[in-house]
Order: sequence, then structure tokens, then C-alpha cells
Amino acid sequence: MTATLLLVESNSTGTGLLFARRARELGARPLLLAADPDRYGYAREHRIETRRVDTGDAEAVLRAARDVPDLAGVSTSSEYYVPAAAQVAAELGLPGPDPAAVTACRHKGRQRDAMAAAGVPSPRHAAAASAREAVTAARAIGYPVVVKPAAGSGSTGVLKCSDDKDVAGHAESLLAVTANERGLPVEPLVLVEEYVRGPEFSVETFAGFAVAVVAKHLGPAPYFVEIGHDLPAGLPYPEAARMRQTAEHAVRGLGLGFGAAHVELRLTEDGPRVIEVNCRLAGGMIPEMVRRASGLDLVTAQVAAALGARVRLTPVHDRHACIRFLVSDLPAVLDGPPDTLGAATRLPGVEEITLYRGRGDRLRPARDFRDRIGHVLTVSDRAEESSAAAAAALDCLRTAIRPLPEGVSP
Repeated sequence: MTATLLLVESNSTGTGLLFARRARELGARPLLLAADPDRYGYAREHRIETRRVDTGDAEAVLRAARDVPDLAGVSTSSEYYVPAAAQVAAELGLPGPDPAAVTACRHKGRQRDAMAAAGVPSPRHAAAASAREAVTAARAIGYPVVVKPAAGSGSTGVLKCSDDKDVAGHAESLLAVTANERGLPVEPLVLVEEYVRGPEFSVETFAGFAVAVVAKHLGPAPYFVEIGHDLPAGLPYPEAARMRQTAEHAVRGLGLGFGAAHVELRLTEDGPRVIEVNCRLAGGMIPEMVRRASGLDLVTAQVAAALGARVRLTPVHDRHACIRFLVSDLPAVLDGPPDTLGAATRLPGVEEITLYRGRGDRLRPARDFRDRIGHVLTVSDRAEESSAAAAAALDCLRTAIRPLPEGVSP
């Protein structure tokens, strides 16, 4: 009988489908457990078996897993369910990360406390359970500060705050949320942290070792929307090496020695500072950039590790990849010439273009990853060529954005 890889929920696009595809390529049967299987259109399209389970109930997930014949592994592409998948794998004696480590990592305050104890350079921070506590923390740290949910991803709810009024208002709005978009409970805490100045990067690690350094492009403050990535990052060797070493120090200090981790850092005048560590593969199409630039398939590696297979990551080529995300600066509607997508696709160096919205959809200025309209991915033998191709394709796509008249809400 074919071995089964159990997927506890999933990203609804991107790596969600890739996890299932890679499982099949490795000879396993993907089985998706979901509270609402209907939200996964890719599962219907690609005939991936699903089962309806209350994935917010760890015991329900465990019972469902025990009923799966020839279960070889448990995983997820969704950050929200990494602790649940890890717990089930541990209970059944299957490969996976340490459940306690990933649970602690998901809470940004506890994550930073653990990094501080391990000597990892990271921002000063404090957890707050009220707007008043948040303001007190911000004053102690010094303005500007960053206020964010204690758990979350995709820059959702992350805001740069410059004064007491900003902190109090944003903390109140975050503390009023009682459940995230997946229906899981949210701890009534916010994190207030030092605003670290310097360009932002990520280091992608696997089994505790750095495999890629990525440069990030961010949208305008006070938000932290990632609007592009470059791979390689273009850093001089000594700085790239320090980035790798700092990321590995953080991952090992947090006990994340199994599989992939995504480490976000800023390069300050005093060296790298770790902003946060995510115990999962990167989002934002970064794994696909890594695959196209170096030949390292991190999705296959993650799936193989969950199935108990030996993983060896060896680059097969050295190219340059860029991704740029289409966002709107103003309230707008997606419109434009019918062949906008085709014209951008035909540009030299463009390997992939995807729009996440349909013609006629209203658009708002980007506040987090959910406001991205689409992306363009380019690859070349030279960094300047891939960057120029991405810029040209993005300019072409922008012609499809029509600003709304003043006063009209998106």
C-alpha cells in the first residue's frame, strides 16, 4: 500500500499545492485534513483527497491521523498549524520538529526571550496585555517602535508607531481581535519592540544550516509589506557570512533543527539583528526563487524530511532570481488592456507572472501580504538583468491598475 503524507490544513495557493505535488513525486499519497475542504480549490482540481476535521482541536486531528493506514509523515505548509502537525507527528513517533520548540517560536515574545537567552542579537521588546501597558513599554524602549500581534505572519497587523497615540490605537485594535483568519484563538497580547534601522534580508535554513540569503524590498512605512525579493542578496562575502552565522545561531538557539526555517534580519551598523524566526518555509515565492536560482528544492526537501527520507541539498547552478509584487498605492480597481498579462510575459527574462485578483476587483493601498495583486518572477545569469526584467514586467502590469475617483472607497 502507498505511504501517506498527512497535511494539516495548507496554504490555499502556492506551497499548498506544491506540498501535495512533491509528495506524489516522492511516491506518497497526500491527504489533506481541513475544517473546510471546500476552500482548497487546488485539491479539487488536482484530485487530492481531503477529510473534514476540526483542525483547531488537536485531539480530533490525532484521532483522524490514527485512522490513516500506512501513515508515513505529518506536515503542513501553513504556519498556523505547524505546532499541531508537530504534536501529531511526535505522538505517532513520526519525523518532525520538536513540538515545544515550534509552539514557543510561534509566540513572538517567547521567541525573543529564548533568543536573548541564547545570545542572539535581536530587538529590545516587551509583551503588553493592554493599550496602557503597550504605551509604557514603548516609552521605555524609545520611539519609534513596532507594534505587532504576539502571533501572526505575512506582516499582518505589524505597524511602525511614532508616538503614544499610535501605539495605544494600534494596540487596542489588535487586542480586540479574538480569533485569527483560521478560526484559531489568539492570545490577548501584543508585542512592542524596538524599531531596527537597516536594510532587511532573510536567510533560509534547513536542518539548522543556512542555504540562501535573500534581499527584501519593503513598501512604505508605517507598514512592512514585502514587495520584492532578490536572490542572491548582493552582499559582500563577509556580510553574507555574518548573516548566515547569525541565522544559524538563532535557529539552533530556538531548538529548530528539523526541516526549514525562515529567518528575517536587518543589517545594522553593528551587524545583523534577528527580527524574527518562522518555523516553516518562507512565503512570498522565496522557495521557488531558490529552486530556479540554485536548483535547491526546499519544498521537496521539507516533504522528504516529513516522510523520513534522507535530504541532501546541493546547488546545481548559480543564477539570479527576482520577484516583484504588484501593489496599489491608491484606492483603485483592476482594469487595463486585455493583453496586459501576455505583454509582460513576453518580456525577456520573465519566467512567471501570476495575478491573484480578477478584472473589476477593488484594490486598497497595501497594508499586508493580502493586498498584493500579483507577482512577476524573473531569472538571469546576471543580477542587473533579472532586476531590470522584473521592473519592466511590473511597469507593464501597473497599466492594469485604474485609480478610483477621489472619495470612492475600495
